[in-house]
Amino acid sequence: MTTNPALHIVKPQTSSQHPAERQRLIGQPRFHFDPQQVMQLLKQRIIGQDAALAEIEKMLNVVKADFSSPERPLSVTLMLGPTGVGKTETVRLIAEAIYGRPDAFCRIDMNTLAQEHYAAAITGAPPGYVGSKEGHSLFDETAIAGSHTRPGIVLFDELEKASNEVIRGLMNVLDRGKLTLTSGTKTIDFTNCMIFMTSNVGAQAAQQYLDKLNFLPKKMQALCLKRVPTQTIIEKVMHRKFDPEFINRIDRTLHYQAVQDDALPRLVEIELEKLNQRLQHQKRTVHLTDAAKAHFYQGHDIRYGARHLARKMRTELEPILAVYFLQQPEQTDLYIDFQHNALKIKD
Repeated sequence: MTTNPALHIVKPQTSSQHPAERQRLIGQPRFHFDPQQVMQLLKQRIIGQDAALAEIEKMLNVVKADFSSPERPLSVTLMLGPTGVGKTETVRLIAEAIYGRPDAFCRIDMNTLAQEHYAAAITGAPPGYVGSKEGHSLFDETAIAGSHTRPGIVLFDELEKASNEVIRGLMNVLDRGKLTLTSGTKTIDFTNCMIFMTSNVGAQAAQQYLDKLNFLPKKMQALCLKRVPTQTIIEKVMHRKFDPEFINRIDRTLHYQAVQDDALPRLVEIELEKLNQRLQHQKRTVHLTDAAKAHFYQGHDIRYGARHLARKMRTELEPILAVYFLQQPEQTDLYIDFQHNALKIKD
């Protein structure tokens, strides 16, 4: 068998350590991130998803221990659940904990690959098309390759919206950790990479199931959910949507639950913390009274998750802050109250 001399494989950066130094470090994990520090950040910011985070912790420990198959990605994780429950945010926080930047990963929006002819966007332009010789694709190869001391991270977002052709094209990535571009001049190596996929497949069917149960007495609802939990509904839809060959290549399937009412106050606190982090460079701090906090989460429709709550804070709170800071540039501390059905700046 002859090899193609023009074939270029993008591999993770190798260690430049002297052989004696490598010998001394035998038994020491090569990855420098601390799973406990990653989990600490996740538990602070991802609320009400204890079961999913427990599986994330197991996965991080296995990656850190570094005895994964050299012919597969480090991990393949599918995260299922309705919109706005923290699936994509989980990946952003893992990237932030490992690399110090929440955008230090390759994100592929599968919604842009809804038609079969867009499969070329994954594997590069086919021969004869513009760009075929360059071998361009959607992948950020540096983020995928990672380094000898830090794993690469890739996210396939909204997986269910991609065409079947694209899904089939991913199977070789999940199985062998390799993707050869259509031009044949380059292969991208995923073997040093943690692969995450998100999908809300089955979430609508699960919500419809819960809506029907709401007409039953509480004891009957609990009995029905015990016999047929929402996870079962979601998995049935998932198996109709994706082929068994694809599902068998996934290491872990995590079920993110709908945001519950008791989690909403903490989510408001998290969004306020994010806002104050953005204001740090201006040496400003915003405080909300209990009434103002309650305004953002009371009456919130949990079907739309935390993302809708964050949008409400952006559209209602930030314009008030902007006008005040522009008119009062010397003010550094600002207190917001909710009175007479409106947000007010406290004197």
